[in-house]
Amino acid sequence: MFFKINIFLTVMVALVTLAGCYTTPVRHLSADVALLKAGQSTEEDVLVFLGDPDEQKELAGGVEKWLYHDKKITFFQKTPWVGKYLGAPEYQNVVVTITNKIVSNVSFSSSDDDDLDWADDFSWQKKE
Repeated sequence: MFFKINIFLTVMVALVTLAGCYTTPVRHLSADVALLKAGQSTEEDVLVFLGDPDEQKELAGGVEKWLYHDKKITFFQKTPWVGKYLGAPEYQNVVVTITNKIVSNVSFSSSDDDDLDWADDFSWQKKE
């Protein structure tokens, strides 16, 4: 009996230790974007709070747009064969407009694949 408990504790300690080694970066765009203030935050603040942008666009007059994208998928949605039936992934997008190294505008949007499903709900619509 003592031997079984000892093995169980060893396995549990190993699992907890391995869980601490999980190094995939986690982005919390919805929370981090709230830390940015238009007219006050600098380019450096954006890099600290959100990291490097996924896309950058340079516009005329010292204006830049930094784009951040994130796709959130639950554990059950990752399940092979049936995951696609357990909900749609959530997409989050942030657009930060920077004028002369100062944040001039911040835009956040969130959507999923089911957002436009209502468009085919009505019996009077033509099916294409």
